[in-house]
Amino acid sequence: MVEKVITLENISLIDFLGTENQNIKQLAAAFPSSKIISRGNEIKIQGQTPEITKIHEILSSLIDHYHKFGKITHNSVNRYLSSDSFTDEEVIVTSPDVIVYGSKGGVIKAKTPNQQKLVDAIEKNDLVFALGPAGTGKTYVSVAMAVRALKNKEVKKIIISRPVVEAGESLGFLPGDMKEKVDPYLRPIYDALEDMIPVEKLKYYQENKIIEIAPLAYMRGRTLNNAFVLLDEAQNTTPAQMKMFLTRMGPNAKLMVNGDWSQIDLPRNQRSGLMEALNILRGVKGIGVVEMTADDVVRHRLVKDIVNAYSKLEEERRAKRDAQAEEDEKNGVVVNNRRVRNNAQV
Repeated sequence: MVEKVITLENISLIDFLGTENQNIKQLAAAFPSSKIISRGNEIKIQGQTPEITKIHEILSSLIDHYHKFGKITHNSVNRYLSSDSFTDEEVIVTSPDVIVYGSKGGVIKAKTPNQQKLVDAIEKNDLVFALGPAGTGKTYVSVAMAVRALKNKEVKKIIISRPVVEAGESLGFLPGDMKEKVDPYLRPIYDALEDMIPVEKLKYYQENKIIEIAPLAYMRGRTLNNAFVLLDEAQNTTPAQMKMFLTRMGPNAKLMVNGDWSQIDLPRNQRSGLMEALNILRGVKGIGVVEMTADDVVRHRLVKDIVNAYSKLEEERRAKRDAQAEEDEKNGVVVNNRRVRNNAQV
């Protein structure tokens, strides 16, 4: 009688073992001459050497499957039991348009043509700007691409940042220390990551700095190498902050910059670093720019109508400002602190 113990690390036991250990019971039923016992995060196998080796190979493949897809199902166990080869690639046929599999095994992929353009741009370029209104999937697709790069070992870490700019509220009135004050601003990123990585594994990644989520100010002085770096809400960066972020780029790094020019929360007299960067870097090779529209909104059907309504209002205001500027030019405007009227200085 031979005994072997397998320890499950960074694995959700319910998602791996199944309800009431159904997945392990299913495996045990296929090998009646051996004992497979699950206790806590350990699986103990007892039996003869040839069968123990086969069970160990299946369990190892199931662990790899879990880390790739986030869950083990009844069908998953059946596939591995009926296969002579236990390599994940031969057992699971994946669709080429799948970006990554979610923490519960769901498929995450581009849902609109522009989202697919964003995926293609990230694959082809080391620096990509994604622009567009809320709900178009900029952050979600970017996080998915970052998770895929990490799982495929294309990068060693993911760094996600955003400027902390108060949108009508004051940080000073929020309870807690700086991390607790900042975390609500980063909540959309946490939500996306939790959709794609099991909770235990995400916690492990964060504790070991494999995934970092931090305010933009924390990027100063760093060289970001072997990393997928995402700057979200970039419309709220100042020109100095944007330059600082872009120049953090080290060898073998990918930078994603996401922004929505309709939601700039900077003071009125402060220029957006995102808008300035787009003008300065226009035409530079190796930089991708993808513009999303209201047609890419994947939230509630009303969100698309809301975005269109606000866009229409902004266009009307812009036209009104242009008309006023033209009228001011005819009647006299302030130039270099002097009033000009009818071509005469006042």
